Amino acid sequence: MPNNHYHHLAFGPGAVDRQRRGGGPPGYAGALERPDDGPQDLTDRELLVISRADQFCLATVTPTGWPYLQYRSGPAGFVRHDPATGRLRFTDLTGNRQFVTLGNLDADDRLAMFFVDYPRRIRLKVFGRGTIIETDEARTIEIAVEAYDWNCQRSIIPRFDRDYLKQLGAAYQKVAAEREAELQAEIDRLRARVAELEG
Repeated sequence: MPNNHYHHLAFGPGAVDRQRRGGGPPGYAGALERPDDGPQDLTDRELLVISRADQFCLATVTPTGWPYLQYRSGPAGFVRHDPATGRLRFTDLTGNRQFVTLGNLDADDRLAMFFVDYPRRIRLKVFGRGTIIETDEARTIEIAVEAYDWNCQRSIIPRFDRDYLKQLGAAYQKVAAEREAELQAEIDRLRARVAELEG
């Protein structure tokens, strides 16, 4: 039975009522009918998407209760996973020095991360609790994962970066070269057979 912690965190009475009135299964088909299973561990599926990500959106909560959304990016794999603790972490680079995200985490450690894999039309939502780790070398945000959920592919517009298109082109070229070699071998075989018959 799937873990229901995400449902308990995300689906309040209003959402459940809307699900019911909208014709959908309330609480994702009864996930709220049993006690909260507690925090989820990331599986290989989630870790693969996170390891490929070169960007994500990070939401924190302001002291006035408003959601605050920021964009984070880096080379693919800049969000790392520590298998020993199960936690995620990324280096928090200096931005415009407003420090809203950091100030929010100082007061309320709850956060959400939103990952989108545009070529594959995959999106992953992660709830967690963030800790700011500051050293002389860098500032890191470490996330103890609470729950996650996958979104459907609907409405994701595929986008392809240069590296992805290069990899895709190389894969197609490899397949085409293999097929060309097969066809050439067949042509050579048939030519040899024709020469044998004519001889």
